[in-house]
Amino acid sequence: MTSPDPRHAALPDVLAGPLLRRLSPDRLVLWLVGSRPLALSLMLHPAGQPPRRLGLNDRRLRRLPLGRHAWLHLIDVALDTPLPRGVRIDYDLKITSSSGQAGIADWAPHLLHEGGAYPCFVLAESHRRLLHGSCRKPHHDGPDGLVRADAWLAERREAPEAWPAWLLMTGDQVYADDVAGPLLVTIHALIQRLGLFDETLEGATVADSQALYAATDTYYRRESLLPDVKNSADLRERFFGGARKPVFTSANAHNHLMSFAEVIAMYLLVWSPVPWRLVSITEPALDNTNGERFHQEQAIIEAFIVGLPAGARLMAHLPSLMIFDDHDVTDDWNLTADWERTAYGHPFSRRIIGNALLAYLLCQGWGNDPDRLAEPLDDATRLLEAAAAADGWLPPGDQDAVIQRLLRFQGWEVQVEGHPRLIVLDTRTRRWRSERSPRRPSGLMDWEALSELQQQILDAPSVVIVSPAPMFGVKLIEIIQKLFTLAGKPLLVDAENWMAHRGAASVMLNIFRHSRTPGHYVILSGDVHYSFVYDIRIRHRRAGPRIWQVTSSGVKNAFPDTLLDWFDRLNRWLYAPRSPLNWFTKRRRMAITPRDPDRAKAGERLWNGAGIGLVELDDRGRPERVRQLDARGFDVEFPPPLATRE
Repeated sequence: MTSPDPRHAALPDVLAGPLLRRLSPDRLVLWLVGSRPLALSLMLHPAGQPPRRLGLNDRRLRRLPLGRHAWLHLIDVALDTPLPRGVRIDYDLKITSSSGQAGIADWAPHLLHEGGAYPCFVLAESHRRLLHGSCRKPHHDGPDGLVRADAWLAERREAPEAWPAWLLMTGDQVYADDVAGPLLVTIHALIQRLGLFDETLEGATVADSQALYAATDTYYRRESLLPDVKNSADLRERFFGGARKPVFTSANAHNHLMSFAEVIAMYLLVWSPVPWRLVSITEPALDNTNGERFHQEQAIIEAFIVGLPAGARLMAHLPSLMIFDDHDVTDDWNLTADWERTAYGHPFSRRIIGNALLAYLLCQGWGNDPDRLAEPLDDATRLLEAAAAADGWLPPGDQDAVIQRLLRFQGWEVQVEGHPRLIVLDTRTRRWRSERSPRRPSGLMDWEALSELQQQILDAPSVVIVSPAPMFGVKLIEIIQKLFTLAGKPLLVDAENWMAHRGAASVMLNIFRHSRTPGHYVILSGDVHYSFVYDIRIRHRRAGPRIWQVTSSGVKNAFPDTLLDWFDRLNRWLYAPRSPLNWFTKRRRMAITPRDPDRAKAGERLWNGAGIGLVELDDRGRPERVRQLDARGFDVEFPPPLATRE
């Protein structure tokens, strides 16, 4: 007996979500994708209060077409009566149809914790407890930190006071530039199943998205389809020995996402188990090497799928803020001025970058701050509605115009008032280009953006800053990146750290030394695929600020073990507290004390293991407990050094 082909089954009403985004007592923002425009109502059950039912009219619900059978639902509800803080609030989304009403327990039972009738959330009293992490790569051969975080939260379902205020996703929520073959095959099957929008492709070797999906080089050989620019010498030399090769510099660009539909399908497949049930995939024609790789990746992807209900459940229970890093768009995104000139100067590479940024706006950025993103969202809405009216094809002129405005947009950063103040930085689109050479790394934020940051934190007693890349990283690795930069090869080692650009580093360090900036800084970062914690003071200043660099990475990624061991060991030897090499670094005025993870071998300071960070702050905004919830099922503590304990 053969099982029925899922392609011929009826589509479920909801494909992904709901995801809780920016929540406050007087406003709720949720994200959901349905297979059709849905009539929804929101039920709220705050503990100790009567339930509330809110109809979601056009003022509270925006529906955007993504294809014939895919509709983005952006829910934004202002509340006349504020919700209470510090208590559990059960909620439900009711779908009304001709057959009646169905709630989340009916159409997404995987979003309920065991014993729960509804999903729920807690509006925390302060920002004193935060989950944070980055780098969730589906085909990394390891467990998923979101699964571990869901299990941790389930154990505290009846203890709302223990819930984190936010799930902070600090970069690389998706890997648009590094995709497993089985996942790309599934993306194409889902595009066909849902009728996601097509597009024409100017400057490409294929005419449009349908030709792209059918091309013989579309699996494991996409670098041959990527833009090819003769004068991009620095970009070509990274991996290809000076031959004429693609603009894009990722070593893993063999399955780089290109079309808008591909990126949208990627989000659905990494955030929800439902789309996987709608398609069946067949291995494409591959040579022996890629065929073997396909089978290896398929086993890892199947394990990833098993954990998707837990990941979706976590994002249905915790409000989340998300910021992009390079892999959300493409590797080395805006790393140098030369990279920008080359990538944005070609219509196809500009379209690829723009498609990823457009998908980020719809799937991540909007939920951070709907008011600030209102104008870009209006542009996107008009584009998608035009595609729906044009038989499912994005109008090329309109698409390019929307992308051009997105690339110029300034306002991706996020600020959330509270105690302590929470600021999420955009370190990708407002770069400080090198004045020495267009081939040198740009600063992660330009002077104007850093000045705005300083204004945001003036006179605040404490602040939590989310910087996708660590502000204070491992010195040895930063020196290696600098040496490659001096050799004219910054792309070879992704020389993206705060110290790589003299101007940005100087301004950032001066912000910490300013007399009116906070007394306590906690910097939450990811990006590097290992975790560490530093306690930092300004030398020779008793009343100077206290700074903590807390890095958690990756959610589902890791650094090569042996290489990281060597880096850790050499860094301890070369940059010991009394080492004269410290005086040659830009942060020589800072006294940096690493914390030793309690499960590491003696002397080790870098923890290598997929998971997610959990930081607990005291009433003055200082870390009183820092943990890594390792995806293998145990906790790693980073206790403060004895010299810094109070």
